[in-house]
Amino acid sequence: MANNVNVKKLEADLWESADLLRAGSKLTSNQYCMPVLGLIFLRYAYSRFKLVEQEILKDRPVRGGRVLPVEQSDFAEKSALFLPKEAQYNYLVNLPANIPEQGLTGIEGNPLNSLGEVVNNAMELVEQQSEQLQGVLPKDYTIFSDELLGELLRIFNNDALDDVGGDVIGRIYEYFLNKFAKNVAQDDGVFFTPKSLVKMIVNVLEPAHGVLLDPACGSGGMFVQTGDFVNHAGMIANNTMTFYGQEKVEYNAKLCLMNMAVHGLTGVIKSGDEANTFYHDAHNLNGCCDYVMANPPFNVDKVKSESAQSAGRLPFGLPGVNKAKEIGNANYLWVSYFYSYLNEHGRAGFVMASSATDSQGKDKDIREKLIQTGHVDVMMSVGNNFFYTKSLPCSLWFLDKGKPEHLLDTVLFIDARNYYTVVDRTQNEWSDWQLKNLNAIVWLYRGEVDKYKVLLAEYHAELADDRPFAEIQAALEQNVQAKREEAKAAVEAAPRKERKTTQEKFDKELEALNEKLTVAKEAVWLTEKFGEGAYQDIPGLCKVASRDTILNEKGASLTPGAYVGVAPVEDDGVDFAQRMKEIHKELLELQAESNRLMETISKNLEEMGV
Repeated sequence: MANNVNVKKLEADLWESADLLRAGSKLTSNQYCMPVLGLIFLRYAYSRFKLVEQEILKDRPVRGGRVLPVEQSDFAEKSALFLPKEAQYNYLVNLPANIPEQGLTGIEGNPLNSLGEVVNNAMELVEQQSEQLQGVLPKDYTIFSDELLGELLRIFNNDALDDVGGDVIGRIYEYFLNKFAKNVAQDDGVFFTPKSLVKMIVNVLEPAHGVLLDPACGSGGMFVQTGDFVNHAGMIANNTMTFYGQEKVEYNAKLCLMNMAVHGLTGVIKSGDEANTFYHDAHNLNGCCDYVMANPPFNVDKVKSESAQSAGRLPFGLPGVNKAKEIGNANYLWVSYFYSYLNEHGRAGFVMASSATDSQGKDKDIREKLIQTGHVDVMMSVGNNFFYTKSLPCSLWFLDKGKPEHLLDTVLFIDARNYYTVVDRTQNEWSDWQLKNLNAIVWLYRGEVDKYKVLLAEYHAELADDRPFAEIQAALEQNVQAKREEAKAAVEAAPRKERKTTQEKFDKELEALNEKLTVAKEAVWLTEKFGEGAYQDIPGLCKVASRDTILNEKGASLTPGAYVGVAPVEDDGVDFAQRMKEIHKELLELQAESNRLMETISKNLEEMGV
């Protein structure tokens, strides 16, 4: 099974190859996105087909000395997609260059005169095998020249993609979706919710079985992450979960269905006007959902209030309506819908504009009623730059109609705006360990200390060290410093031709040490605050507040920053006045050195006659 480093390299290499081809053509990212994702899907379908075919052939009966050929019904029994020969990836990638001379015909007996037509035909053949995929797969491959399409097919004909069990192709698909989201910025990137936020929502809700609805499902990240979570818990997502989605933009709904298929998930996704959640409960799921997860479009205006009211799902009444009978900001329509969809023990987790946590007017009235139910579970602030096309902060809301009695009167507030990993200048995320640490705060609030203990054991296992985490961190910091000094000496001592390879060798060793050090720091971050597993309010990070405090002291605000306060500034033991003197002295020395160098350079130039 491919390891994480290999998969990351594979992702980057495949994207670079595919994007170079796009740059060499006259196609935009928008034109290129769906067909390329379609090829990744086809490659996945072929990998899975070969895997299931091997399973079938193990117990295949023999007639007249020959093994019976596999049939479509054999694959249906194993919930897998059957691929006719003309839709199999190896057939397409090995076609001769002169397509018109091959005498190929399509489904309806029509001649196929280009590789684009052959791939279009393959997509139609795949759609015939799956009701869920009908009308979904791209069939515009004739926009490519045969040479370009042939090269794309070869790029994804990589043996590493056959690691279906490790869901490598699922990761590649998501990686490409992410990259296209940045390049295309389709509808401001609404079709792709950053994985950090999706994972956080799924981890807090802990889906296990029942009905999951995403009424603004985009490219289906909530379904995919839920599938991963459930499968990781030892269950089979398609057996324990039922997935429903609504997505107004058909393009995004197709991305979603392909994404689910690539991850082996089935679901019912509705798109178009009937799937406009403001006016339609397309699956008739009001009051029926075990889980609701969503990243809806924020701050939508001009929603027709009468249509929204007649569609129901408004347990707390309408938000503010203007003279034109329009809702000027639909954030609280979404909040109301999410709550209304839940059954008596349902949980909801969703992304929302930061401004919604303390907006006024009718929004405040709705928020007060929601708080009074006791079903607001956790509120989490998220910092800037988590989205690919927006730099604004947001909030994660968690509702739970099945909250235990002892927690009904409280809400956990977490301010995570200053806790993240920088990916690059425009993007932040939570690492897997940071996600676990934030999740651990929720576990301790809920009294689930056993899960916290398991996490501590995970840290020790990852670090392969049973000492206290602070000791491990200190030892690793010393190791890193020693390795740096060793690297510097080794590079200086190496012959000139070998210096680059020597540096690269030490860079790899340092990278591995620093990764371990990062894990140790996260373990220290967690245990310094909560020890062996006792929840406590941490200034600047988390606070448990009662409904009375929220409603009467804080004006029904659900903004975490209003409760957690500011983290105390740590005294680093440095005397400021003394340090300024030292800096001033260092500056004077640097200036003197600079002057000496300038004099030397001037003399050298004079000697050279310049």
